[in-house]
Amino acid sequence: MSETFRTVTEPATASFVVQGSEFLGHVRPVDSTEEAEAFVEEVREEYADATHNVPAYRVRTGSDGQFLREYSSDDGEPSGSAGKPALNVLTQRDLENVAVVVTRYYGGTNLGVGGLVRAYSRAVTTGVDEAGVIEERPHDRVEVTVEYDDSGTVRGILESEDYEFDADYDTRVHFSVRVPLAEAEAFRDRLRSATGGRADLE
Repeated sequence: MSETFRTVTEPATASFVVQGSEFLGHVRPVDSTEEAEAFVEEVREEYADATHNVPAYRVRTGSDGQFLREYSSDDGEPSGSAGKPALNVLTQRDLENVAVVVTRYYGGTNLGVGGLVRAYSRAVTTGVDEAGVIEERPHDRVEVTVEYDDSGTVRGILESEDYEFDADYDTRVHFSVRVPLAEAEAFRDRLRSATGGRADLE
């Protein structure tokens, strides 16, 4: 796998109407298939009243990102008219670690397979344009759990490296950290030595 890949910059939604049917293209950068599927579920719940919520994603998997998982579904639209065109946009634009869901509210006019292909492709294209595209390095998600005594040390390391992280202070402190894949092993070693091996790492 190359050192960098193309993905979207941020979540975005683009919408338009075709012959009375409203289409919304929801686009989000993701780090894993779990994240992609959680996003699809989230959109399905939020737009449960829609006629269709068509998902597609391309996500790098495997310990060093050597596999590319591609998925799409027509969600009740005619076979090949929705999910595949949505996925094709991601493929043609060479985007990875991106999940999309196209929401459709049926407007009373059948668009035909050709019309659907164009509409679903357009929804993903405009969603991606709205989100913006960047070159990104492959990342890993490192889960770190420590006692309160070690939490300041861990937080200091994260801030000095400028890693993105979420912290959850419970009976112990849990950090969920986004680390460039190439640095993940060294990062884990550094945490182990800084905490005298007391950090639980996943």
